[in-house]
Amino acid sequence: MEEDLSGVIPCSSIAVESVLRVGTAGARWGFCSAPYDARRKGLTGIAQASFVAKSVGKFGSQCGLVAGVFAVTRCGLQRYRKQNDQINTLIAGAAAGAAVAARTRSWTKVIGMACLVSAFSAAADFSRTN
Repeated sequence: MEEDLSGVIPCSSIAVESVLRVGTAGARWGFCSAPYDARRKGLTGIAQASFVAKSVGKFGSQCGLVAGVFAVTRCGLQRYRKQNDQINTLIAGAAAGAAVAARTRSWTKVIGMACLVSAFSAAADFSRTN
């Protein structure tokens, strides 16, 4: 039996846990995909190892950023609104998508990514709750 501890655990703890879990998954993804990409670019030796290390850091930090922004926004909205519904998930997904696309400095890409992550977050939350 699972208890709902969302009102007891601080949002910062939820965010840190999310960053660590999803950031680790992103780093693993980078560790698995980077050697293939390095070979495709023709890199060998130290150049390949450097490319793999940079990819692991890049994937891990991007995934951790998305998870942290999503978790802290969703938790904060739940506490502020005192409701646990799809609106929190939609807004948190939009904020996470906008955060990851912000470095492109293109409003079109930021809005597109915000909508995409928001839709996937809502779908995942809907499948989890039903």
